[in-house]
Amino acid sequence: MTQIKILAFDIFGTVVDWHTSIAQEIDALQLGVDGDAFALAWREGYKPAMQRVMSGELGWTLIDDLHRIILDDILKRFGIDGMSETEKIYLNKIWHRLNAWPDSVEGLTRLKSKYTVCTLSNGNIGLLTNMAKRAGLPWDCVLSAEVFKKYKPDPATYLGVAKIFDAAPDEVMLVAAHQDDLDAARSCGLKTAYIERPYEFGAAHIKDVSSHPENSFHATNLVALAEILGC
Repeated sequence: MTQIKILAFDIFGTVVDWHTSIAQEIDALQLGVDGDAFALAWREGYKPAMQRVMSGELGWTLIDDLHRIILDDILKRFGIDGMSETEKIYLNKIWHRLNAWPDSVEGLTRLKSKYTVCTLSNGNIGLLTNMAKRAGLPWDCVLSAEVFKKYKPDPATYLGVAKIFDAAPDEVMLVAAHQDDLDAARSCGLKTAYIERPYEFGAAHIKDVSSHPENSFHATNLVALAEILGC
């Protein structure tokens, strides 16, 4: 454990509760749609939209702009008419206003006492910075796919963290709630830690977290990870 210097964190679902944050705001707007379903539909559009960039169909596109493409589509699908452009811009930036999981700030603060803690998210820098400012997330550094012009799981993102900090890949640990992300990081030589987030998709859609990735630390939350890593 002494060789690990950098903890790089996936954000959506791992550090912040995107589903509850979006569902509650949609319900509060009284748009006549179910906030739970709307949140899930918005998130379901994420990987297909990102794939359009990764395949070359679209040039490099920020997640904010991909979120807007998805939003315009699901507003039509849910039959929501009459929103002004200003309202759509504000709604799209809900991703900047996501609430942290209850353990995130304490866990990150403890981990920061021993390690450099940074983001490694497909979210763009402005989004991640605004989110951190609002939620009190104590990052040492905000790194994004935007820095590398490649989206995870491209190796350039994981290896890019090591390069930025002049560290070997095995001196970097990716912390994430998604096994595919962790698998890709390990294939690049990074260490990994799996965080169990059974309620990532909401209380009505509990995620199976019983299967832990091999060769990876795992913890129920970030405070528990801090305890495992001696912080």
